[in-house]
Amino acid sequence: MKIFITGGAGFIGSHICEELYNKIPNSKLLILDKVTYAANLKFISHLVRDKKRVKFIKADIIDSIKYKSQINNFDIAINVAAESHVDRSFRNSILFTKTNTLGAHIFFQTCLEKKVKKIVQVSTDEVYGEKLSGSFSEKNQLNPTNPYSASKAAAEIIIGSYKYHFKSNILIVRGNNIYGKRQFPEKLIPSCITKLIKNKPIEIHGSGKHIRCYLSAKDFAQAIYLLLKKKKRGVFNIGNNIYYKNIEIAELICKKFKKDKKKYIRFVKDRPFNDRRYSVNINKIKKIGWKPKDSLKFDLDEIIRWYKNNINLFKI
Repeated sequence: MKIFITGGAGFIGSHICEELYNKIPNSKLLILDKVTYAANLKFISHLVRDKKRVKFIKADIIDSIKYKSQINNFDIAINVAAESHVDRSFRNSILFTKTNTLGAHIFFQTCLEKKVKKIVQVSTDEVYGEKLSGSFSEKNQLNPTNPYSASKAAAEIIIGSYKYHFKSNILIVRGNNIYGKRQFPEKLIPSCITKLIKNKPIEIHGSGKHIRCYLSAKDFAQAIYLLLKKKKRGVFNIGNNIYYKNIEIAELICKKFKKDKKKYIRFVKDRPFNDRRYSVNINKIKKIGWKPKDSLKFDLDEIIRWYKNNINLFKI
């Protein structure tokens, strides 16, 4: 089985590469990554050493000339490549549109031309917008509220439209906030951890009462593998329905470091717009036998150890 994965040297992409490499022994992986500030070839060095099964291309997803000749008749193509930090999207929204929307469109069109059998678009639960009560199902309308989520929603609409004319085999996955090792310290959890490692204060936007669900990168990758194994298509939410306020995350990490939360948590000006709560209904994917296994509370010790041992991988 031949699998093409964009963004494979990044946080989420590297976990997906690992999962498919380990679960599909006869697979051959072609990994593409631009290797921006949030990616690192060391995340996949243990895979790339296997030259019989894994090949790496350093290139931008937009530059299809660098990969189109190598994906003829591939079985699966998974687009993970993305600019993903909401704060950055407010400062440079054009970059997000270029990578997340135009890049996804070029990727998809190239896959069609090269007769790739199945195409997977990794999206986000943020395409739904905020949900103050209850949860969004896959049938709910998209209502993105920041440039990042808008760029991902636009990609979904473009890719989704192809199924009508081209009868394409498309899978779109919308994940919760993903946590785990290798995440660049601009997201809340690794930001809190790395700042406390350096004995610096944690910064929390606004009141800190914004609510999120957190899903481990391993659980997310396992869900994608299961969806591929069962040959599913369409849209699937992948999430964890355990809720945390941002301030609760900061306090939990302070406790792990034995730091005084009153001294080490600092409230700063909020984003131009900050969704108060995200929540997705995961009944559809649970019906095929998937449910989250990991728990943030139990995983934190291991994640903190990883950042202590690998903080030099990040230019912060």
